[in-house]
Amino acid sequence: MSVRSQPKASMRTRLPNGDFLTLSVWPGKSDPTAEVITVQIRHLSGDQWETIGRLAAYRTANGIYSQLPERRQQKQDSGTSTLEI
Repeated sequence: MSVRSQPKASMRTRLPNGDFLTLSVWPGKSDPTAEVITVQIRHLSGDQWETIGRLAAYRTANGIYSQLPERRQQKQDSGTSTLEI
């Protein structure tokens, strides 16, 4: 059983078109004094929310920032998993 980490901080606002803009700060996985900062735009498509834009940055313990690469999205179809790049 895995334990999901919780963000150190999370803020969101609804945009005029109904989408949500979210900022989250997560502890680093290998270095808990580091942080991962994510900004996302989520859009309601039918009855499902989907992430339509995402930016992530890594902050080291000594304050150096770098942009993280895009995450690979995983789609599920009929119980099988495929990776979409």
